[in-house]
Amino acid sequence: MSNSSQSTISVIGSLNIDYFTRVETLPAPGETIACLSLELFHGGKGANQAISASRQGAKVRFFGSIGDDAEGQDYREALVEEGIDLSCLQTANSRTGAAFITVDESGENMIIVSGGANEELTESDIQENQSNLSSSDAVLANFEIPLPPLIGAARIANEANVPLVINPSPYDPIFPWQEIQTDYLIVNEGEAIEVLEFDPLQKEISVVRQRLTEIRVEHLIITRGGNDTIVYPRSDDPFQVETLPVLPIDTVGAGDAFAGCFTCRIAEGESLENAIRAANCAGALTTLGSGAQDPIPDREKVEQHLEHLSN
Repeated sequence: MSNSSQSTISVIGSLNIDYFTRVETLPAPGETIACLSLELFHGGKGANQAISASRQGAKVRFFGSIGDDAEGQDYREALVEEGIDLSCLQTANSRTGAAFITVDESGENMIIVSGGANEELTESDIQENQSNLSSSDAVLANFEIPLPPLIGAARIANEANVPLVINPSPYDPIFPWQEIQTDYLIVNEGEAIEVLEFDPLQKEISVVRQRLTEIRVEHLIITRGGNDTIVYPRSDDPFQVETLPVLPIDTVGAGDAFAGCFTCRIAEGESLENAIRAANCAGALTTLGSGAQDPIPDREKVEQHLEHLSN
């Protein structure tokens, strides 16, 4: 599908400075090892997702909180260069959030996050920008921010009938699913078990549907790394969507690239299957470079690989 009309997406989430180390193998508990390299990148699930949606052609508004330090100022300038609207981004009197990421030679990773300024985002910050949320074509949110502003944004989206996409990572078991309507829930296999409280791949379809009804989720999307993405749509039978076969360098940011691309495509009116196919390509391509944001592909690159998948 061509990007004939630009969609407007509101992304609520985190911004972090990523301290990125490479190792041969991940350390065991209590083990000290030397890293092969150390690099600094811009990251945070919210900003990663915003950049992914923007590179797919969406107009993106970002809702979050960044520090008043030099790192925060540099980050602001980088997001402006990406074309992201920062009029709803708050500045906190604290350090910009940070993530400490270690990746081994197989591409597996360990991540420790320090919330910093992300923890300063409040529900009032969201309410003050309610009109911007209500006028969006879709709202995308993740769990790297406090729950009150996230829940507030979700309720505004529901009241305005704006499609709500939630990527509940890192998972928080006290999130009140029954209080909001989630149109699209994007999870990996572990998160699917945490949200549903059972493994959906080991249960009858009727059991999964009943649970999705209880937690008010319309469409469940389960990403599985290099394996096909599994989809439980609102009323049709579950189906699988192939992903692009790649040899990953590191997997940091792949899920965020998926979420941002998916939300852009859904906001434009693409079918659920086509939106997921594009998102699978975006996620896979992101694993071919270092850092969470630099490797996120633009629309042209995703389209090129979509053509490869269809041949």
